[in-house]
Amino acid sequence: MSVSAIRISETGELQLSGMLDYRTGPDLRKQGQALIKSSTATELVVDCSAVLKSSSVGLSLLLCFMRDAEAAGKALSIRAMPEDMREIAQVSELTELLAHP
Repeated sequence: MSVSAIRISETGELQLSGMLDYRTGPDLRKQGQALIKSSTATELVVDCSAVLKSSSVGLSLLLCFMRDAEAAGKALSIRAMPEDMREIAQVSELTELLAHP
C-alpha cells in the first residue's frame, strides 16, 4: 500500500504523491488547504509527478486547491498531471480549467 502525501518543498512547490482516492482524499484536502494558506508565495505550483494512481478524487483535490489559492489571492498551476488524471479531466471537460493558473 502506498503512502499518499502533500508536502511543500524547499522551493515552495506543493508535491502531491501516492494514491489519490476516497480513502486518502479527505486528509490530503485538509493538509493541502493548510499548506496553501500558510505559504508566503504569491504563485504556487502543485507537482503531481509522484502521483501513482488517481480516481476522480485527485481532480477534485486539484480543483479545491485552486479554489483555496484563489481565496488566498495566490495563483496556482499544476505540473506533471498523470495520464489517468488527464483522461478524467478530458472526459469531465476540465482540461482547460486545470491548464490555466
